[in-house]
Amino acid sequence: MLAPAPGYGATFTDVRRRLAALMQGAPPVASPVPLELVSRGVQDAPTLRAAEPLEAGDMRAHAVTGARAPRFAAFLDGAQRSLVLWAGGVPVVHGTVAAVIRRRNERRMTTWRAPVLRRALYAPMSLLPRDWSEAMAATDLPVVDTLARRTPESGHPFELQEIAYQSVLADREIVEKELAETWCDDSTQHLFIDGGISGSKRVARAPVAVGVVKSHQKLYVRAEDLPLVMRLQPGERSSVVRIAESKRAPVASWYLRLRDATGYDPFWGLVRIEIAEGQGPRREAGVGERADEVSRWVLAEALPLSVPDARWDKMVYGIRDCEEYLRAIQ
Repeated sequence: MLAPAPGYGATFTDVRRRLAALMQGAPPVASPVPLELVSRGVQDAPTLRAAEPLEAGDMRAHAVTGARAPRFAAFLDGAQRSLVLWAGGVPVVHGTVAAVIRRRNERRMTTWRAPVLRRALYAPMSLLPRDWSEAMAATDLPVVDTLARRTPESGHPFELQEIAYQSVLADREIVEKELAETWCDDSTQHLFIDGGISGSKRVARAPVAVGVVKSHQKLYVRAEDLPLVMRLQPGERSSVVRIAESKRAPVASWYLRLRDATGYDPFWGLVRIEIAEGQGPRREAGVGERADEVSRWVLAEALPLSVPDARWDKMVYGIRDCEEYLRAIQ
């Protein structure tokens, strides 16, 4: 029997060899590239969504003034890798999900505690041949039935593949949330989180958590205020609003331009920041000062440039370091 990697589960190559041995045949056919390179995953429909103002006055651009000094003690990011084996026309996905917090001590990055790394097999169990089901159960990896909570519309192999990929993404969100909650429970220092913080009530309410969102499929702005956000200049932020999505914790949020977008599209260098909202009937008091303070911290992370990453306009070096670390351990 093949031994899985200590604490993490068997790798894709190990599983492929193990299945071949158990079924006494050649290694199962595998797709040549990870799904991350061919699938868009779960995508929200592009939409504008108005949000409750938290800052007094109309929506406007605010120049973020004052000294920009890095205040983040650590950075959190997650990753996934999804590779497909084929049981005839049925996809079986070997999914790896991981998350890490990289702590900064002066200019040196180290790993905080241990990274989270988990592997599992994702498959529509009712559609698999019996020999595959039995062999998968003997691989020492958890097996996730991708149809346990979802019925496919057509049963097309690519539809089944996409359902499995979405299951891997959901598990990545879980490990990221677990690690963020551990930091927020144990630390009083500020954590830069790649993405939003509203998926966890504990993180969304933690004063040390700052979420930085780089994608803008949903824009939390009224249509009449959209041109203002698109025209933000480097070092400017929008007014602060309250985002309260269904099944997610409310947060305070605003847009911030990191870099000059002249000659680029209007989303160049544009991020959206999430922090815990204030409490009580006067929660708007001081929210602008807090937004300016956190914006200065984020702007301070714009150097050094995260090149050659293609997303360097929004990427900060601490998150790039997380990505490189996760790439090495997967």
